[in-house]
Amino acid sequence: MMHMTKTIKEHLEGIDSDLGSLILKISGIANTISNELPYRRGKADTKNVFGELQLVADKWADQFIIDELRKSRLVKTVVSEEQPDLVKLSDTGTFNITLDPLDGSSNIESNNLVGTIVGIYKEDLPAPGKHQVAAMYILYGPVTTLVYTAQNGVHEFLQTKKGFVLRGENMKFPEPGKLYGIGGLRKDWLPSFRKYIEELETAGYKLRYGGSFVGDFNQILHYGGIFAYPALTTKPTGKLRLLVESNTMSFIAKQAGGASTNGKSSILEIVPESITQRVPTCIGNKGLIEKLEKIL
Repeated sequence: MMHMTKTIKEHLEGIDSDLGSLILKISGIANTISNELPYRRGKADTKNVFGELQLVADKWADQFIIDELRKSRLVKTVVSEEQPDLVKLSDTGTFNITLDPLDGSSNIESNNLVGTIVGIYKEDLPAPGKHQVAAMYILYGPVTTLVYTAQNGVHEFLQTKKGFVLRGENMKFPEPGKLYGIGGLRKDWLPSFRKYIEELETAGYKLRYGGSFVGDFNQILHYGGIFAYPALTTKPTGKLRLLVESNTMSFIAKQAGGASTNGKSSILEIVPESITQRVPTCIGNKGLIEKLEKIL
C-alpha cells in the first residue's frame, strides 16, 4: 500500500491548476467542518428554501463554505440548498458551484452520517449535470473521507493529521453489487418500482439505508448495488434536488462505471428548469439501472 502516503495535493498535481486549487481549498474547508461539528448541534429558528427547519450546523456550514469560497477568488457563483437564490461571489471567478453544505443533517442529533456535496462547473448555473468539470463529496463518518473526480476516475482520501491522504484510486462499483438503499415509504412506491425491489431482495441484495445521501451512496460505491429516492405516489418528483444533490452523485457514479436515471433517462442529461428542481433519483451499478429503466 505505497500510495497511502500520497496527499490530495500531490494527487491533484496532474489536473488543471485552478481546478486543483479549488478542490484543495474545499478539502481544507472540510477539515474545519469535521472539527467543528461536535459544537454545532441544535436547531436554528429559520427555514431553508424548501420550508425545512434549518439546523444550526446547516446554517453555519453553508455560511462558512460560501465565505471561504469567496476568499478564494476562484468561484463566480454558488447554488446552495440553504439559499433561495444564486449567490454571486465574484465577477472574475472561473467556476460555478452547486452545494449541499450538510447533507443528512437530521442525522446530527443521533450522531449518524452527514456529508458535504459539491458540483463544479465552468458554465453558468443552472446547467445539465453532464457539464460538470469535477464533482466531490466529503463524508463525516467514524473517520472523515473525501471522494472526488475531475473526469479522471474516482478517488478516495482519508483525513489524517497530515491532511487528506489517498486511500483508493480509480474506484469502480463492485459487480454485481450487494446492497440497496431506498428512500420514501414502501407503501408510496410505484407498483413497478416495488416489483423491482422485490426482485433484488429475492436475488439476495441487502437493505442499507441511513438517511444521508452521501452515506448511502458511499456504501454503494464500496459494495455495489443501487441507491434510490424514487418517484412516490405522494411525491411524483421524489425528494432529492437535481442541482445540489442528484447531478453531483450521478457524475461521480458515471466515472465509477455506474449510471443514473430519473426512471426514463440519465439524470446528467436533464436540462434544469429551476435551481430548486427535484428529481426521482436512482444511482448505482449500470446493469441494475438499465434493468430498472426497463421495468419502469
